[in-house]
Amino acid sequence: MSIGVGIFLMVVGAILAFAIRDSWEAVDLTVVGYILILAGLAGIVLSFYITNRRRRVETDAIDPAIEEEYRVVEEHNRDIKE
Repeated sequence: MSIGVGIFLMVVGAILAFAIRDSWEAVDLTVVGYILILAGLAGIVLSFYITNRRRRVETDAIDPAIEEEYRVVEEHNRDIKE
């Protein structure tokens, strides 16, 4: 569930909970609205959690052999005095 879907659920839930004063015998729309608000909030929190968890994955950007070549070149450049 993305952030947009979570916001949509919260808006629909708020409309059902606060703006509509109607209920059927089997369904209370106020309770359904509160449930949708909580589901939207949970969706937003989970999407932030999953997005942040994906960003923290450590990967090797450079092959270790190539990284060693870069180190040698950088050290060589330090030894040269102008």
